[in-house]
Amino acid sequence: MNQNMGRLIRYILIIQKLSGKRKYIPADELISYLNLQMELRGYEVGLSIRTLQRDIKDIAEMFDVEIKNYRGYGYYVDERSEETDIRYQELLMNFDLLTSMNQNSQSVGFILPEHHRPKGSDSIPILISAIKEQRFVEFEYILVRKGNKLISKSVKPHFLKESLGLWYLLAFDEHDTLKAYGIDRMQNINVADKTFKRDETINPDELFKHSYGIWDDPSMPVEEIELSYSSLDGKFIKTTPLHSSQKIIIDNDTEFRISLRLRITNDFVMALLSRSASLTVIKPPSLRARIREIYKEAIERNN
Repeated sequence: MNQNMGRLIRYILIIQKLSGKRKYIPADELISYLNLQMELRGYEVGLSIRTLQRDIKDIAEMFDVEIKNYRGYGYYVDERSEETDIRYQELLMNFDLLTSMNQNSQSVGFILPEHHRPKGSDSIPILISAIKEQRFVEFEYILVRKGNKLISKSVKPHFLKESLGLWYLLAFDEHDTLKAYGIDRMQNINVADKTFKRDETINPDELFKHSYGIWDDPSMPVEEIELSYSSLDGKFIKTTPLHSSQKIIIDNDTEFRISLRLRITNDFVMALLSRSASLTVIKPPSLRARIREIYKEAIERNN
């Protein structure tokens, strides 16, 4: 069994258990729960109170989730800021994804994941360890747009980000520029002994505030966008918002209209095209013209 993956699953099991309806969970109950859940997943058991305390410290550092022990009652998750709470909820939402990676997990029989599991996802635990320990990561990177050319990289890892079903490593390169590396294109990953000092001033929530997905170009303007859909399409867009800036302007039986504020990248345009049967671009005019030109070329190709 992959011990790094096992440790990560144990961390999330702790968070999940302490997120139930009960306010406090005694240490012995928490340890018994963890031993049972890890055994069901095919991992060795025998978790001690010392290991539990180390895990709780790691959870605070890795996930910004602080767990405290109220003497006489048990462990509980401390109050979180709104931004931390969003990341915390996303972490729990991805829990079944992580556990379903383990073929011995009992959830395998009930979860039907996509067959095209993202390449490189096995590297997530080792990259998390590198981020936590502030150690350089060395790897060969595939440049898809240059004929799959391989280049060697040595970077300072800071964050992992999931976007559109793929995972990315956010790291500073040799020029101290923060870049996103697709984990599916990283080969021969090695965590070096060399360490670095993590930049604690970075606000991960600000990094992609005005971008769609992983790609962001600060040279592009942040634009005010207004889109109109049918009421039926609106039901889907309400449950799966296009962007965190999405605000509902009109929501009735004939129209669903939203506003957004972000950079209009190719990824964003492709997302609009994926549900465009009833789409009307209200503004900006440049986006409306861009969508119209894409459809015009598509019609000409398919005549």
